[in-house]
Amino acid sequence: MRMLFKQRFFSWFDSYDIYDEAGGVLYTVRGQLSWGHCLKIFDQYDREAGTVKERVLTLLPRFELYLGDNYLGCVSREFSFFRPRYNIDCNGWHVEGNFMEWDYTVTDSGGAPVASVSKEILHWTDTYVIDVRDPRDALMALMLVLAIDAEKCSRSNG
Repeated sequence: MRMLFKQRFFSWFDSYDIYDEAGGVLYTVRGQLSWGHCLKIFDQYDREAGTVKERVLTLLPRFELYLGDNYLGCVSREFSFFRPRYNIDCNGWHVEGNFMEWDYTVTDSGGAPVASVSKEILHWTDTYVIDVRDPRDALMALMLVLAIDAEKCSRSNG
């Protein structure tokens, strides 16, 4: 399954549209006013599907993931020098990025590929292509990309 993740050009808070391969809207992401990033994900029927919320005052960046009010787990950045690395504590996924932080590979606890994420350049706003092996993992992969993008944004503004 392929998703196209596009940040909206004009918005007061983080706002994204997530499209399927045919160009239909799968999800809409709306930033909420909060201390740290708080991103609400809505499905194509405008029902809340999930939330990515930054945990503030931590040594390394951490983002909590929710399905509705249910806490799923946390995405945390690992200490590394040249290539960004992230872990998700709820499903054993591990993420490793390239040096430029444009491409990411997501693997499960056994090292099998789960998803790949590529940042497209030459766009006015952040645009990513998310390829997910199993469509049931699409929402979790999206939450992961939102956390990584928010972490990069916080780092560049801080």
